[in-house]
Amino acid sequence: MDAVLTAMVEDRIGPGECSRVLTQTAKEHLRFDFALAIRSPVTALYLALKGMGLSDGDGVLISALSPHYYAQVLADLRLTPIYCDVSSFSFPCMGVESMEKAISTRPDGVQPRCVLLHHTLGFMPDTASIAGLGIPVIEDISQSYSPPLVGQAGNAEGEKPETKTNDGSGGAESGQKERVHGVFSMLGLEERDMVTAGGGALLFAMGRRDASVLRGYSTLPQEYCLPDINAALASVQFKEIERNMGRRREIAHVYTQASLRTKHKRFVPLDGLEYNDYAFPLVLESSMKDVTAYARKKEIIVENAFAGSLAGNGTVDSALCPTAYSLSLRTVLFPLYPRLRSAETERVSKLIMTLP
Repeated sequence: MDAVLTAMVEDRIGPGECSRVLTQTAKEHLRFDFALAIRSPVTALYLALKGMGLSDGDGVLISALSPHYYAQVLADLRLTPIYCDVSSFSFPCMGVESMEKAISTRPDGVQPRCVLLHHTLGFMPDTASIAGLGIPVIEDISQSYSPPLVGQAGNAEGEKPETKTNDGSGGAESGQKERVHGVFSMLGLEERDMVTAGGGALLFAMGRRDASVLRGYSTLPQEYCLPDINAALASVQFKEIERNMGRRREIAHVYTQASLRTKHKRFVPLDGLEYNDYAFPLVLESSMKDVTAYARKKEIIVENAFAGSLAGNGTVDSALCPTAYSLSLRTVLFPLYPRLRSAETERVSKLIMTLP
């Protein structure tokens, strides 16, 4: 935390050196070619969509469980959202089948020109299959970020590691799904993101060709750029991510054992992809109202997982994306963060075991 305190004491809280240090630190973890440190994920998404060269009215495929600010950014750019249902009740991200269905029922004259792929609750979609549709992808990894496993990361020039191929012809490590990145990727730094700095986002591109578009934004006014006080905190978060994830795994294991004694269901990550334990969601087989009221009596906060999603706030017609809509009414989150004490973890696990 010395970097944060130094930024405050020296009155260097606006964009500056700490932002440059953050970008370099993030590059070591994410292996991108070029990144921008942006003041808000809303602005980062706006710039990413602008960088795709889309025209008025072009269609953008988005999951109904994406953050609701997505719809406002699309409206500001005069782009048309094509809402997609999620794959199933056991996986909260859209997949090829649900995307193809949304494309087949899109409004007349709207052409799908981009996929905005949110890694909902930290679960990673099948990016290789989605990329196979031939529609350019922007990825939002704000909730799914985790340190790359050995052999998974590319190099700083955006090259693919030797263990992967883009044509599905093999070469991936045993037990690991092929990882394909979008044209641009976003890593939010907001309060509820995996790497939090109290606000902001990184917008990056893995390869030189796509990075050249982002370099065109390098002269953005200071008001678009991430303040140093946030950048300093984000740098600390990157350096502590492995320790924090270890603690998350420990807590999630306790919760998982407790959940096995209930009738409520857990989401299941795709084969070959390890979950980063961003959250501990349960899909309820009973009333959310009853569960949240029961938790309040135990002085534990249980939240609606998708209250801030497009489906959860009523932006998307329930008939259009019924699975996502159902999940928005039935999915809750239990406290899971690295600083949760053992006694608190035990209290939550007992709550999970005794849920109505």
